[in-house]
Amino acid sequence: MLRSKRYMNVYLKEEGANPTGSFKARGLALAVTMAKHFGLKKLAVPSAGNAAGALAAYAAAAGIEANIFMPKDVPFANYVEAVLYGANVTLVDGLISDCGRMVAERKEKEGWFDISTLKEPFRIEGKKTMGYELVEQLGWEYPAAVFYPTGGGVGLIGMWKAFVELEELGWVKPGKRPKMIAVQSAGCAPVTRAFESGEKASQMWQNADTFASGLRVPKPYGDYIMLEILKESGGVALSFPDEQILASLKDWAKNEGIFLSPEGAASTVAYDHLLKTGFLKPEDKVVLFNTGSGLKYTDVTAEAAGLKRPA
Repeated sequence: MLRSKRYMNVYLKEEGANPTGSFKARGLALAVTMAKHFGLKKLAVPSAGNAAGALAAYAAAAGIEANIFMPKDVPFANYVEAVLYGANVTLVDGLISDCGRMVAERKEKEGWFDISTLKEPFRIEGKKTMGYELVEQLGWEYPAAVFYPTGGGVGLIGMWKAFVELEELGWVKPGKRPKMIAVQSAGCAPVTRAFESGEKASQMWQNADTFASGLRVPKPYGDYIMLEILKESGGVALSFPDEQILASLKDWAKNEGIFLSPEGAASTVAYDHLLKTGFLKPEDKVVLFNTGSGLKYTDVTAEAAGLKRPA
């Protein structure tokens, strides 16, 4: 948990220090551990990037076959790590929704267990540790708000589950839980659109396009659960154009010494926005999630910033 240099009550939850450099390690560490416990031999997953590397790493450690489907334009680091860990990698000319369809079509014939988001019970159990940790690191008190970059949204759902359990355990006094803030890119914002329209579930987002690859999920599987949590917590779903996300990424690198992932920079943009609109006050203690190391996105961030290798 890193405290901002400029904002007295802003804490950044840095997930880039996890194994494989992102928050995906939390859920897949537990899911693969349980897959080995139950004797599964072949796992398959569609991924927007970081889940691929996490599954590949833990499957290699467990001696389990990993079959990964991800869009061909994912950050190059995601592809390299999955291949080097020995996974069977298929690059798809499409989005994570197309990858998910391919896994569903082939899993029975190939004998794969589908370890996709919310299609097995243990990834959410691993992700909920983010909720336990952030409360522990704030002295066993809730912050006013939690900003979460939302693609599949398992972490948001998992943290809410953690808050319920913390209260049941008596580790946190029942009271006002954090406002949950789901943050997306304007290039792929199905949850934001559904929230603003008052819908109970999202609609498939057409022509999804953003350099924040983890947010490029056109129809999250657990959208209806996320929308319920946003409403119950008094939170909101927001989306911002890539230009603003990139500008915030540069700002935090230069002024805070933190190289955010594009998804993490969506959180920092959202915080600035909610301060300006008065939804939050400067004295409100908040946690912003940086879901992965910015170093895993050097190629896509460099392209977005117009940077090229010097001749």
